[in-house]
Amino acid sequence: MKLFIIRHGETFWNKERRLQGQMGTDLDEKGIHLAEVTAEAMKEVPLDLCITSPLLRARHTAEIMTRGRDIPMIEDRRIEEIAFGEWEGKHCMMPELEIPADQWSVFFQDPFHFVPPRGGESITDVVRRTGEFLKEVLANPDYQSMNLLISTHGCAMRALLNPFYSDPGNFWQGGVPKNCAVSEIDVKDGKPELTVSDRVFYKAEEDAWQAIYAAEKNAE
Repeated sequence: MKLFIIRHGETFWNKERRLQGQMGTDLDEKGIHLAEVTAEAMKEVPLDLCITSPLLRARHTAEIMTRGRDIPMIEDRRIEEIAFGEWEGKHCMMPELEIPADQWSVFFQDPFHFVPPRGGESITDVVRRTGEFLKEVLANPDYQSMNLLISTHGCAMRALLNPFYSDPGNFWQGGVPKNCAVSEIDVKDGKPELTVSDRVFYKAEEDAWQAIYAAEKNAE
């Protein structure tokens, strides 16, 4: 068994620096393009099944990644993004910050002690549900000879991979995975191992889009 775990492409709210959580928006033009670049780079990788978060941005990324392939796709809510409750849709960066700066800082600097807003989840909550998902996938006898694509989200992806990091207490591992970053888990003799972490296939395209964004900002 081999798992290819991907974070969704960029969305309109990513660009606007709004918290998405379990709401959020669809992929923007850049997000679609980067997913297409990633799909092209992985076109020779055989895939047997896709499991996706049902949230639109992850589902759309999965659809792009599997376009032209006759493989089944199923949804699983356990790999949805962390719920931010009453913070969802609010700006999370200066100068338009709309959430408490001290609590937001804890989310990145000491995430296991992050106290979620009303209606939200803790990091431990997300580690638990993604862990249950992974345990079930790894134990499924039907999947043992398959290559699976798993389309998910930044925080959920870190939570899912947390048990495989050499220092799981360092939840973010240097930061949120980039949009369309791919990590790989190989399972041999029943033992899963993280063999690729946060790989991206679009360096040149990313540089080009940053130049476009800079030009747009200068024109404002």
